[in-house]
Amino acid sequence: MTERTNRTVHDLLAAARARLDRPDPSRAAAMVERGAILVDTRPGWQREQEGELPGALVIERNHLEWRLDPASDARIPQATDHDVTWIVFCSEGYSSSLAAASLQDIGLRNATDLDGGYQAWKKVFGPVT
Repeated sequence: MTERTNRTVHDLLAAARARLDRPDPSRAAAMVERGAILVDTRPGWQREQEGELPGALVIERNHLEWRLDPASDARIPQATDHDVTWIVFCSEGYSSSLAAASLQDIGLRNATDLDGGYQAWKKVFGPVT
């Protein structure tokens, strides 16, 4: 009989983050200047409450893989190939880590997430829209 080990969401998060190079807001901003694309995965109610980052694409979490996969019929124009650098973010950088790992699972090797999420960006760069 094989013993099953129950994994927790914390285990899943740790495994996702172990394979991501998560930039802080300053490094993420520099990456954007070099062509990386910021993607806001927060739901509308959260963006309305917290604000938005100017220039970030808004693709809520439930559509993310379909919109960014260059092989998908539902891809956005920026999803040109598997080498695009995507920096996804949520409010605090938890669900975005899982999302970035999922993007890597479909071959988007440069996908990552913003360490600390929107809240960290706001602390570093001040008021946002």
